[in-house]
Amino acid sequence: MALERTLWWRAAGAVAAGALPCLAFPAPALWWFAYVALVPWILLLRSAPTGRRAALEGWLGGAGFVVAVHHWLLPSLHVFLLPVAALLGLLWIPWALLVRELLGGVPAAGRACAALVLVPAGWLLSELARSWQGLGGPWGLLGASQWQVPPVLRLASVGGVWLVSLLVVAVNCALVLLVAAPGARVPAVAALTGGAVLTGVVWLWLPRPEVTGTLRVAVVQPGPVAEGTDSAERRFDVGERLTRTLVGSRPDLVVWGESSVGADLAARPDLSRRLAALAREVGAPLLVNVDARRTDRPGIYKSSVLVGPAGPTGDRYDKMRLVPFGEYVPARAVLGWATSVGRAAGEDRMRGAGPVVMDLPGGVRLGPLVCFESAFPDMSRHLTREGAGLLVAQSATSTFQTSWAPAQHASLAALRAAENGRPVVHATLTGVSVVHGPSGERIGAALATSASTAALYEVPTARGTTLFVRFGNWPGGACLVALAAYCVARGARAVRPGRPAPGPSAPPARTARG
Repeated sequence: MALERTLWWRAAGAVAAGALPCLAFPAPALWWFAYVALVPWILLLRSAPTGRRAALEGWLGGAGFVVAVHHWLLPSLHVFLLPVAALLGLLWIPWALLVRELLGGVPAAGRACAALVLVPAGWLLSELARSWQGLGGPWGLLGASQWQVPPVLRLASVGGVWLVSLLVVAVNCALVLLVAAPGARVPAVAALTGGAVLTGVVWLWLPRPEVTGTLRVAVVQPGPVAEGTDSAERRFDVGERLTRTLVGSRPDLVVWGESSVGADLAARPDLSRRLAALAREVGAPLLVNVDARRTDRPGIYKSSVLVGPAGPTGDRYDKMRLVPFGEYVPARAVLGWATSVGRAAGEDRMRGAGPVVMDLPGGVRLGPLVCFESAFPDMSRHLTREGAGLLVAQSATSTFQTSWAPAQHASLAALRAAENGRPVVHATLTGVSVVHGPSGERIGAALATSASTAALYEVPTARGTTLFVRFGNWPGGACLVALAAYCVARGARAVRPGRPAPGPSAPPARTARG
């Protein structure tokens, strides 16, 4: 009975420990907490009596992490969030087994050194797997919690958010060794020192993006509009009125948020004429976002549309990566019942064919992203490689207005800017709207969820190519190589006769006595 109670307490502890890292993300934004948040979970896993128990506690902790970081989805998914979390939690089982294997028992210096490399690699493997759009996409990556730390953002320009995740997990692993493995304190201290030195070297000596000029970008944020049959029209009216306040301020570009236009402009020439008139009045093109059924093809699209003084310029980007359940229901024939218990999409949105780079007056090229797509490092990297000098993410999080979601989403702009060495404008309907410069630094004040306004930003443009843009997700490739090498070495040792497999469950060597 006592053993059963202990196991139940361990299971509950795994869920709670897995949830702890959520405090490092906005809205709490305790970025420093990320460097210790995994310690309780790792300590629990390393003490698991069996590999099966470690796998269970890794699964439970992963599910706890998913629920904690995505708890604001409950109004949309209701109880469906729990099976989704249970499914995604499975991705942490290999990491949990690595933790027990490499940190369990009394690790010697050699095993501790291996742990400092392979435990972060195992964590990154789970992040890479769940970053696939079909599993929800790369929301809540551990490295994303460091969006407001300038030295760490410089690391993102080298290896993207993936390199930052590796650093955070390696620090947690080193702290566990300091606490629980006195014989491994030398490699632990060396790892902490090496991480600090690497970050300092990158911060001090890595070349920064070369600023080439300034672009005056206006963000129009209408604020909340009461839902109703005419809510799209009223939202358009508010955006139109706020845009007129920019007359005389000479912007180079005006950006509206996601779903700011509720009808296809080809079907509503009156809206097209009103937007063109606005562009003439303010003296700059408007980047609006149309959420409507197309007239030239079947289905509903979310599209970034550039409108100039003469009307739509012909530049249009259709959103490619859709929000699971929010914009489409995976395997609708099986999971369509989700629409009856939450706010899942009643009709699937259609996907665009490919990314688009738009030309602005003055020579700057614009790379649009729509909402959820700003979470994907590869999409902004592709636009940068195609010549985009300004990245714009049009978003709408009004469904989650009072939750952590708006601040979490806005924080991603800093990472995308640092990764690509390009400014990022994150424009929303209801906040948080924000602008970040080419090194990830914030430009001006963010527009809170309570704001209904049009704000003008002096956005520095830059040139040059970051290492992340040049080489992509090389940390992920390096981790896969390291884990593959470990598996090969582990398998080779396991087949040698008379050699027990290493790990905490292996019996200690005995000296034969006569």
